[in-house]
Amino acid sequence: MTGRLIVLSNRIPTEAQPSGGLVVALHDCLTQRGGIWIGAAAEPTATPDEGFRTVATGAYTRLAFDLTPQEFETYYLGYANSVLWPLFHRRADLMDVQPGFAEGYLGVNARLAGLLADFLRPDDVLWVQDYHFLPLAHELRRLGVTNRIGFFLHIPFPVATDVPALPEAAVLPDWVAGYDVFGVQTRADVERLRILFDRNGVSGALGDGPIRLRGREVLPLACPIGIDAKGYRETAAKSAGGDRIAMPPQQKLVLGVDRLDYSKGLVQRFAGFGAYLSARSGDDPQATLLQIAPPSREDVDAYQDIRMQLDLTTGSINGEHGEIDWTPIRYIRRPVPRDDLAGLYRRADVAMVTPLADGMNLVAKEFVAAQDPANPGVLILSHFAGAAEQMPQALIVNPYDAQDMAQALRRALTMTLAERRSRHAALWKAVDDEDIGWWTRRFLNALGGATVAEVA
Repeated sequence: MTGRLIVLSNRIPTEAQPSGGLVVALHDCLTQRGGIWIGAAAEPTATPDEGFRTVATGAYTRLAFDLTPQEFETYYLGYANSVLWPLFHRRADLMDVQPGFAEGYLGVNARLAGLLADFLRPDDVLWVQDYHFLPLAHELRRLGVTNRIGFFLHIPFPVATDVPALPEAAVLPDWVAGYDVFGVQTRADVERLRILFDRNGVSGALGDGPIRLRGREVLPLACPIGIDAKGYRETAAKSAGGDRIAMPPQQKLVLGVDRLDYSKGLVQRFAGFGAYLSARSGDDPQATLLQIAPPSREDVDAYQDIRMQLDLTTGSINGEHGEIDWTPIRYIRRPVPRDDLAGLYRRADVAMVTPLADGMNLVAKEFVAAQDPANPGVLILSHFAGAAEQMPQALIVNPYDAQDMAQALRRALTMTLAERRSRHAALWKAVDDEDIGWWTRRFLNALGGATVAEVA
């Protein structure tokens, strides 16, 4: 690549040293390579600037564009998170299709395309992040932009039978066709993409190569995102976060860390933990589930519902199984600092990462990286997490089956040290080999024009 690398995401970090999986990945990439990161301003404004404005400079430049309150309601809360998010997470029943949502979403993408068309130089490369900007390349091509444009979808690609629930389903192929590389988290996502377009009669290839769509070639690329594995291991080893847990030595710590979201399977996880408690014999370990679930998108009705369900489930399980000196579920509904969280991962005997649908789930990788190899904890991982493709040495479970999760939890809590070490060693190798640097190299090599074999 000879031109600038320009990354576009819904939000940009405002702090000098950002935290969070995707943000850290892009920050590290741009710090090494240089370039520009563009994203929406943190708060909507009634008097938006007409163009991009600089919010930070340094190893790379950060630019922001403004959203009006109405755009925030229709583009972000509306179409992106009340229509696309549930559809892509296999919950079409939770889609909230309202007049104005699609218009707002398409309008923001068209406006942003106009700004970018004037901003891009001929040899710049644009890397678009996530479902907020699916139509962006299509809009740029309509304006005559010929630059290389890549897209990475951080959430699952939808199943073909759900897509007709989207009122704009007919133009979804046009949105995908605008990109040169369409990156997804797993091989299963690639297959779902190919099946969808083959069913609609618009694909021209079912092998490993590009798909021909609307007169263009688009490369679907399985490119699972990673973490800074060695860096996170060092952070966890130095963290005192685990020391804050006040628990008797014989009691086991089961940890869950998720955004408060219906896709994370939190109610089902609590039910599985409750099933373990109900079946627990006198010889089975006493365990406490510490669930950290900071809220997100609280203005969306579905998130208010999941919060209420969790409150009721927590009270029911604690009321049935709790003792004077033991609370089975500790539920924290606010963020925990990153360094403290790393220490909690290291302290935990078991991590339950059991989403109903997830693009990747970096909590699974952070937990593995944080472990003491001499005495590691056990990862229980949902079959429906993208991470399951890379991490078969975890205890893989069906999150819809409370008994399956209860049995896995008992096995994890009673697993021998030798088996825990063996499983962890294999998991660590996968996390370390395909870390965040591998992810950025793999995608950018493909976007630079490398063949499938060359980016494998």
